[in-house]
Amino acid sequence: MSKIHPAENQGRHRPSRHLTTPIPDHPLRPGPSPSVLTVWKKSSMSFQGTDGFTVFDHCGRLVFRVDNYTRKSWAAASAGLLLMDGSGKGLLTLKPQLLSVQHQWTGYRGEDNRCSRAFTMRRPPPLLIPRSACEAEVFIGENIKETSERKPDLKAEGSFRRRNCKIVTTATGELVAQISRKRINTTLLLSDDVFTLVVHPGFEPDLVMAFVIILDRICRQTNYAPILCS
Repeated sequence: MSKIHPAENQGRHRPSRHLTTPIPDHPLRPGPSPSVLTVWKKSSMSFQGTDGFTVFDHCGRLVFRVDNYTRKSWAAASAGLLLMDGSGKGLLTLKPQLLSVQHQWTGYRGEDNRCSRAFTMRRPPPLLIPRSACEAEVFIGENIKETSERKPDLKAEGSFRRRNCKIVTTATGELVAQISRKRINTTLLLSDDVFTLVVHPGFEPDLVMAFVIILDRICRQTNYAPILCS
């Protein structure tokens, strides 16, 4: 049976160039080579009705997970999501802004929203952004109350629902991460529940994985065509 985790090698690590709030003692550090991860849209808690993520590195080791949450309960959704490392240590708490037209979420370091704010992520303003523009905007840092007057630091382009998406810096267009269908060989693709996430050198895999989790929540299945980005 084919393995679902990547087989690419990963190089030595160095400090992050852009997203400068690293998680100490985590096995995935920003490095000179891309971090190739396999994301499985399945909680490591295998109870019926749960919804989560299990993420493996290039060696097949469990490096990130989101366990046992559901979309069906409004109370559960408003409580937020917790991104953990493979051992269950909380890395980032992701909380939605209730009744937000732009589906805004905020990421906090640690296991609750009393920790430092790492970023805010949202859908672009529907009346200001053309359909050919980005799917989501990311504002890095704590002082982000006036996001309406500030350009985003990062943006997600493409179609996340089709697993054809990239995250780039807004200022220069530098590639931060890519999301693509998981390919077993030249002809065989896995289902959308298993996909590849490549985090490029100098960017933190934990933050990028948090962006992916939020994209999964704000780019929901609809009855109309998804926003495709150039």
